Amino acid sequence: MADGEAGRIAANRGQNPSRESGKTPSIGLVLGGGGARGLAHLVMLEVFDELGIKPKIIAGTSIGAIFGAAYAAGLSARDIRAHTEETLTNRFELLRDLFAARVQGAGRFWNLFSERHAILTPEALLDLVFPEGVPRSFDELAIPLHIVASDFYALEPAVFSSGPLRPAVAASMALPVIFEPVLMSGRSYVDGGLTNPLPFDLMAGQVDVVVAIDVSGSPVPSPSRLRPTAIEALFSSSFLFERSIVREKLKSHQPDIYIDAGTGRFQALEFWKVREILAAAEPAKAQLRAKLQRVLGSERLAEIAPPEKHAALAPPDGAKERMRRLLARAKSDGDRQT
Repeated sequence: MADGEAGRIAANRGQNPSRESGKTPSIGLVLGGGGARGLAHLVMLEVFDELGIKPKIIAGTSIGAIFGAAYAAGLSARDIRAHTEETLTNRFELLRDLFAARVQGAGRFWNLFSERHAILTPEALLDLVFPEGVPRSFDELAIPLHIVASDFYALEPAVFSSGPLRPAVAASMALPVIFEPVLMSGRSYVDGGLTNPLPFDLMAGQVDVVVAIDVSGSPVPSPSRLRPTAIEALFSSSFLFERSIVREKLKSHQPDIYIDAGTGRFQALEFWKVREILAAAEPAKAQLRAKLQRVLGSERLAEIAPPEKHAALAPPDGAKERMRRLLARAKSDGDRQT
């Protein structure tokens, strides 16, 4: 573990006085937003299962909210990954289901001046991508969960941690133009990535170690043209904002363990490249495993080490002076014998 990471972890421990001595450190897991790049979260969740540890709290934005909710429900990373791969690799069936989920009266997509809200309803999409076993309420989750959406008219992030689960996840993933905004309690919510794409700040003071998985990215230029198409510019602009927000946040404060998933070269809507994205995230998975093992290993060493290793060996009062006299006498006797 780098010295900077060790310092940040120590600082977090100091902010969390509820932590009991001799216990494995509590971990807060943050899953960022980034469209299809966020499929990398699947292999990151596998690390937790393989090491046999569970986060104390999970926070997620956009696609991070989807996988965060599934994992917080108690599903294994392996099952979530299998369901996701099966759903996304059956492309023709998925496309049929997506068009069935279109907003009523949406009209032709290319008519950019119509009064429709979007192409798809996020709630209907969730019915397709959520594995079985994800509950309807935050209260039924096995792990506490914070979901970030954006209040469209208030121009600020909104955090959901109680009440109905699916509307909150739908709001968090409601990327404008593609998904219809989600109405809750008279307010209109859109994609959480527009205001807080990597919400590690929500973990402050709640856990010992904050692990943040960054899947934000930037548009990749095409070798055949210098300018982006109108559709590319439209759909990628929000992800430019997300990348900028993450960079600015990291300048002022960093999580204890920060992992760049390494999937930035993929476009936000390239979900059909699920296997390529998962393969590209394997090096980051290895990095996460190594960092978590260092954290857990150092904790376990600290647990078995005596608290005052040298104090227990210190001689009683007066012993140092008696020892000095004995050594001086032995030296004097040795000098006479020679």
